[in-house]
Amino acid sequence: MTVFLAIALTSLLSVTALLALARLYRGPSLLDRVVAADMLLATMVGAVGAEAAVNRHATTLPVLVVLALLGFVGSVSLVRFAVRDRP
Repeated sequence: MTVFLAIALTSLLSVTALLALARLYRGPSLLDRVVAADMLLATMVGAVGAEAAVNRHATTLPVLVVLALLGFVGSVSLVRFAVRDRP
């Protein structure tokens, strides 16, 4: 049962990352690309969190905090840049 859950989790995270990369590549506007990058970062946080939960260690907690802060600050700064750039 554990192997099935690991395979399902890995495949779902991989599909999510591939869809986010496709939107990042094809996004017609800057804001679409920002949302796709944020989704890719959220997928990375989910993967690191799942790995920490499966292996039952809390040493990756600082990595999760840094990734979450990076996603938040990056999204806010890019949206502020996009709003300021409009006429």
